[in-house]
Amino acid sequence: MTAYGDEEGAPADDASYAVVIPTLGRPSLSACLRALADAGGPRPVRVVLVDDRPQTGGAPLPVDVPMSLRSVTTVVRGRARGPAAARNTGWRAAGRAPWIVFLDDDVVPGPTWGDDLALDLSGATYRTAGITARIRVPLPTDRRPTDWERNTAGLATARWITADMAYRREALEAVGGFDERFRRAFREDADLALRVLAADWTLTAGARTTTHPVRPAGRWISVRLQAGNADDVLMTRRHGRDWWSRADAPRGRRSRHLAVTGAAVAAVSCVLAGRHRASFACAAAWLAGTAEFALARIEPGPRTRDEVVTMTLTSVLIPPAATWHWLRGQVQHRGTPPLSPYEAGEPPRAPREPVQERVGP
Repeated sequence: MTAYGDEEGAPADDASYAVVIPTLGRPSLSACLRALADAGGPRPVRVVLVDDRPQTGGAPLPVDVPMSLRSVTTVVRGRARGPAAARNTGWRAAGRAPWIVFLDDDVVPGPTWGDDLALDLSGATYRTAGITARIRVPLPTDRRPTDWERNTAGLATARWITADMAYRREALEAVGGFDERFRRAFREDADLALRVLAADWTLTAGARTTTHPVRPAGRWISVRLQAGNADDVLMTRRHGRDWWSRADAPRGRRSRHLAVTGAAVAAVSCVLAGRHRASFACAAAWLAGTAEFALARIEPGPRTRDEVVTMTLTSVLIPPAATWHWLRGQVQHRGTPPLSPYEAGEPPRAPREPVQERVGP
């Protein structure tokens, strides 16, 4: 653990908060902390940076902590088990602040973020477990957004996103925090929110604004993201088939990906079996499905040569990748029981009324 100062922070009150930021040491972390330091309003009583780099070789976290935050900033080591585990490490190391505000290391809190957060917290009732922020994703104004930029823009409408999410410590303790089986930055926020709601807490929308820039990504990012299909299986096992609607989560194209992949497998099988006419029909179905998918991704984009090539190549690979990870999730989580009322967590407790002592004459 590394501490940048010796202050323990102000005594906890109902509106005091700690900030927890899991990080892999990206350069964006310093920009996030500068924005946090420049934001007006009450200062956090603690800032916990969870160094989740898998191998550091003893190297310190590459970050420039602003002077105004150094006295309350602490760096703790994560376990390199993903953002859910890193956030659990962070909020448990954050002292006794009543509120924990989770930030991603690539977001930029707005200039009035601190004052807006104070207003968000002041409107909370004893049943309020969490308060969302307004996420803004800046997109290019001189051209159509790429597929990756459109994907990132979806964060602006994602429900309960932990890029900036304030949770009451009591609620986190009641439900046991994040489920660490979610190893990616995907679905762990929706899972926590649904468990909190199942325990009879409430979640509300806040007014503070945070910017989530589009970070650079390679050509194959959309293929790698298909690993989230296994997490969707875990969500279904835990929360039932209707969790999509309760979490306002888009269903995506899994059924089409399964059909396209099935057509490709059938085409190969028919060739091996010497059924050439059937193989041509299955191959045509695969080609039609792949072409439709590629065009659906190309049409709203900038249609540059590089983007068209990327969409064409990845549209071939995404359906089998999505199918593989979905099947992997079915095997990995086949024994996972549904969330029961007994493990949903403790419900909120109403504050006790102050005892009025009667004073005799």
